[in-house]
Amino acid sequence: MCIRDRLFLAHRVPFPPDRGDKIRSHHLLAGLAKLGPVHVGTFGETVQDMAQKPLLVEMARTHALIERSRPLHLAGVEALLKGRAVSLTAFDDEAMHRYVAKTLGNHRIDTIFVFSGQMGQYIPDSFEGRVVFDMCDVDSAKFAAYAEAGQRKWINRREGRLLAREEERLAARADATLLISDNEVDLFRSRLTRPDAVSLHALGNGIDAQFFDPGRVTSHPDLDEGEGPQIVFTGQMDYAPNIAAAEWMIAHVMPALRKTHARARFHIIGRAPVRVLRDRHGEHGVRVWGEVEDVRPFLKSADLVVAPLLIARGVQNKVLEAMAMARPVVATPGAATGIDAAHGEHLVISSPDPQQLLAAIDRLLADPLHARAMGEAARRFVIERMSWDQVETELAELVRGAELPIDAA
Repeated sequence: MCIRDRLFLAHRVPFPPDRGDKIRSHHLLAGLAKLGPVHVGTFGETVQDMAQKPLLVEMARTHALIERSRPLHLAGVEALLKGRAVSLTAFDDEAMHRYVAKTLGNHRIDTIFVFSGQMGQYIPDSFEGRVVFDMCDVDSAKFAAYAEAGQRKWINRREGRLLAREEERLAARADATLLISDNEVDLFRSRLTRPDAVSLHALGNGIDAQFFDPGRVTSHPDLDEGEGPQIVFTGQMDYAPNIAAAEWMIAHVMPALRKTHARARFHIIGRAPVRVLRDRHGEHGVRVWGEVEDVRPFLKSADLVVAPLLIARGVQNKVLEAMAMARPVVATPGAATGIDAAHGEHLVISSPDPQQLLAAIDRLLADPLHARAMGEAARRFVIERMSWDQVETELAELVRGAELPIDAA
């Protein structure tokens, strides 16, 4: 049998797998590498990103790790002048175009796997092989939601409109388009002008439950020594939905919670916290940690983990990680999307209403035995139902062209 190579294009280098998109791209790339030779074109933005070259050398037959240094404001000006989405313009790079052309010219590439819509612009019109497009979630809907929430209305409305056009073009170009959950599949289909022209599949995220295992790490001393309940929220803290969730929790939940739990602490853990969050440090029991070496001790020591996302797309790794660490989780419906867990058994799903979310937290804090049982059930659930091995099996069937059930309208 003739084994052909595959080309994997990702907007961020998939190492280390320490944030949502990198976790997914890392495991999908690892799954592809198990099927045969893979070539990788990707971008780096930080010193840490650019230091990942040895890992790419180890996994990929060839690779291009290109430093992306164009300032966002310049990309924005160029995008306005060219009538393009800022997200696309920011990732348009001549060196990447050259790498893709060289790779296609020198190797028998059977499939181009595009991770995230920013990279679809590198698929040549002349390419006749198979294209798999992993949207993850519907970015255009996210920008539309920002606009509806009053955030930079004109800019976000424009970005959402232009991205929607590109998403539909890529989905029509691809042999298979992947989204992270059935809900995202339904949402994307509802936004298409020709839903019959695309092949959509839900391919969820997994969790490394061997790594996220409370038995493999020690507790965090600062949280363990605290008197009041320790509540933890994790994520990339310069990401708009995470910022909004943390601010909402600080303003609407923590003041009321501290009336009944005077020593309650709210720990915000994740890299690059913006100033508006850093300035809240110390307010209503808030502690902003920023980037930490290992999030697991914080999760292990949490009395409960919250995911109060007001705007959410796709499966939230932060929720899966907390569940794998056997923590009780209180999440809004958006944050629980794509996780087919039972409310009240594996986690608590609360509407983004301060009183209801506060009541859910109070009930768990008042019943430690139930909270512990919920955490243990959550860990069993992710081990049995949400492993990366299962995701890789489904990915292999898709990439090999096997028939999977197409989500019908």
